[in-house]
Amino acid sequence: MRILFFGRGVISTQYAWAFEQAGHTVEFYVRKGRKETFGSHIELEMWDARRGKQLIKESWNVKLHEELSPNYDLIIVSVNTEQLPEAAQLLSTAAGNTPVLIFNNVWQDLKSSISPLSMNNVVFGFPGGGGGIADNRLRGGFLKMIFLEKPRVGTEHNNQLVKECFESAHFKINWVKDMQNWLWNHFAMNAAMETEVLKLGSFPALMNHRTSFANVGLNMREMIPVLKARGAKLDAISLLLTKIPPTLLGILFNKVIFAKGSLPRLFVEYNNSKAGFAVLEVVREAKKLGIPLPRLTMAFENTEHYKAIENSIS
Repeated sequence: MRILFFGRGVISTQYAWAFEQAGHTVEFYVRKGRKETFGSHIELEMWDARRGKQLIKESWNVKLHEELSPNYDLIIVSVNTEQLPEAAQLLSTAAGNTPVLIFNNVWQDLKSSISPLSMNNVVFGFPGGGGGIADNRLRGGFLKMIFLEKPRVGTEHNNQLVKECFESAHFKINWVKDMQNWLWNHFAMNAAMETEVLKLGSFPALMNHRTSFANVGLNMREMIPVLKARGAKLDAISLLLTKIPPTLLGILFNKVIFAKGSLPRLFVEYNNSKAGFAVLEVVREAKKLGIPLPRLTMAFENTEHYKAIENSIS
């Protein structure tokens, strides 16, 4: 299968490597000027957990394009959430009828988030990995499991194609019945975590602050009215974050979910991305609904970008 990854970010690079190992042809679309900046290879230092816990360290040659063409069997989009509308617009004119996997966090209504792409041409999913890229070196990893929406009417063929692609690379699929609801909950969880990152300064700092995850639970509780106003139902993780006492939640995350040496913890520790967009999106929505979010809003007041963000949500 010939697969195009939209962007050469952490998720795109890791899964592209895995697909190439499985015998697929993988290429990347990058913005003009990035081909020269990125170069023809990237240094990998990542954990592959499909068959145990294996550390991959290699210099991987990649093929980059600055023009889009429809000559692919599948296009996979994993970009920063704020870049998704631009990506969808570009693909609507350049991708033809090529099936598109949106492998991304999404806060908007799914249909509007990928407009003007046709919903029948799109499958929504979510990766099981993370990390960061610095100085052309990727540090991170991925788990065996990925999340994929169950077929909608009209997407059966594309879902099957995506399913076969991931299974050929030995990934296990966790099927999601209501992807819209799943993504709303996941996005809110990200906002709850990013609120603490804004206060602490970085994702690695989140892992080393004893009360961080107790505060994440409190942040999530604050957002429940926003989720309910959207018509979302709380999933298991959201209920965990909102029902367990904050102190106990902090122990659970620090000692179990993000225990020292665990891959989920390493993925966060390697994350060098800029936090805040998820918080901004939720605060924007809450303001429209007239729902106060003092914990999330206060997180901005300690950043140099506070005034710019305030202007954008006014």
